[in-house]
Amino acid sequence: MSAPPNSPNAFEQLAAAGQAVVADFLSRLPATGPADFAALARQITAGTAAQRERFRKLEEAFYRDHAKLWSDIIGGDAAAPADADARFGAPEWNDLPFFRYLREAWRLNARFLADLGEIAELESAARHRLRFVLRQFADAVSPANFPATNPEVIRLAAESGGASLARGLQHLAGDLRQGRISMTDEAAFEVGRNVATTPGTIVAENEVMQLIQYAPATDKVRELPLLIVPPFINKYYILDLQPQNSFVRFCVERGFTTFIVSWRNVPAELGLLSWEDYVRLGVLEPLRAVLSICGASRANTLGFCVGGTLLATALAVMARKGPLPVESLTLLATLLDFSDTGDISVYVNREYVEQAERDYAAPGVMHGSRLAATFASLRANDLVWRFVIDNYLKGREPPAFDLLYWNADGANVPGRLYAYYLRNMYLENHLRQPGRLTACGEPVDLGAIGRPAYVLATREDHIVPWQTAFASVGLLGPRTEFVLGASGHVAGIVNPASKNRRHYWTGTTPAADAQTWLDNAAQHPGSWWQHWAQWLEARSGGDKPAPPAPGNDEFPAIEPAPGRYVREKSG
Repeated sequence: MSAPPNSPNAFEQLAAAGQAVVADFLSRLPATGPADFAALARQITAGTAAQRERFRKLEEAFYRDHAKLWSDIIGGDAAAPADADARFGAPEWNDLPFFRYLREAWRLNARFLADLGEIAELESAARHRLRFVLRQFADAVSPANFPATNPEVIRLAAESGGASLARGLQHLAGDLRQGRISMTDEAAFEVGRNVATTPGTIVAENEVMQLIQYAPATDKVRELPLLIVPPFINKYYILDLQPQNSFVRFCVERGFTTFIVSWRNVPAELGLLSWEDYVRLGVLEPLRAVLSICGASRANTLGFCVGGTLLATALAVMARKGPLPVESLTLLATLLDFSDTGDISVYVNREYVEQAERDYAAPGVMHGSRLAATFASLRANDLVWRFVIDNYLKGREPPAFDLLYWNADGANVPGRLYAYYLRNMYLENHLRQPGRLTACGEPVDLGAIGRPAYVLATREDHIVPWQTAFASVGLLGPRTEFVLGASGHVAGIVNPASKNRRHYWTGTTPAADAQTWLDNAAQHPGSWWQHWAQWLEARSGGDKPAPPAPGNDEFPAIEPAPGRYVREKSG
């Protein structure tokens, strides 16, 4: 795309494009349903006297606050101190009355919308959905998101003679072609070159996964191997980014013979693969290969996010078939009880699930990019509008960041599996009910696993609320240790021990509830990785010589890691 001939023209194009981006984002939000807004409108205009009075007071305060704001701006009141909100970090937001008024007026409007959502007397799910959409709308129309109302954008355009606007349009055109917002310099990374580089070998594969066995980094290794099952909606290398923050490398250097499942971007023709197929092909078959290669009767297992949900289902199936060849279970940011899934629940209602079941009655896939966009909307200021402002309005190049490179590299999910997961986990919460689900011909009872478990949640997780993750303790039994990490769903997990950042909490289980547990928990500085490694070492047997080569006669080496599957793009 060529640069616009002059900055006013570029400004107009970018303004129109910015409005289109906002409109597109809002169109993708969960439908609140006309009934939700109609019910709210009735309460405002024709509800009970108490309801009408609540709205009258809210409206009165709204107009009073706007009048005071206008008076303060005209009266030349001293500017407010520097803003803690990064969107309004430029000095003009405080120093220039026009922009200060835009910011504060927007805040009053956003607060009015939030208060409006609070007075709505709707059923719980509809009220949650309404609150979410009102908050998203308010954030979307922030004055920082538009070139004509963002002083830093105007200043950069003037200083660069319009070049920043031209670059922004070029960035926008490129993102429209690829169908997603660029969050990082993707040219800075390449799978197998500077991410997913821990040495290893593909030792087994089927239509949904490749199994990587990592090369030992120590002369002696622990007797029991470790199998890691990452989420199948993402590529595995979130746990093997760069050497300094690779969880896999940490495991290998601690002497664990480590294997990981690398999920395939399944093609549309495999879209009828089910949850049961993934239990069998993605957990049971890899586990059999691990035990065979290591000559072990038991293995330790670890699942991350939905990979942990799948792993727990598989172990429950195995427990019904005979002695469970597993020593322990680790769950990272995983839900087994879906009673409260936070904001993501606004997307999953009965109508949406039934539509997904109709859509995927024929072979098809849920594209990883669509899932990534949904998760990004849960933290839109950080994962959407920040990049709209920097990439498009300011014309800046996104910096290189390995975690965001991985975030953009999603994996396709079979449509049938996706619809099953939505209904039976998110909508109906069946997994927590013993025997309510079946897999591989066996009823699923998580209580039958009966192995020591380490359950790690993170306190700011926007996908797996830590209080809900805590419910896994009651499902897995008394030999479960619950640990709470700082930060969010990914950054709280990828918290390298070598940097010793953040902190974590440990406590005593069972506890009456999550808050009681936290009230009595002890806080520790640094990463939870070291704490977990000590826990696992106590369940990994003695030392033995490191294996001289990967695989064995039954499962010979296929190709070097990271393998073919991880390089496939979701498209």
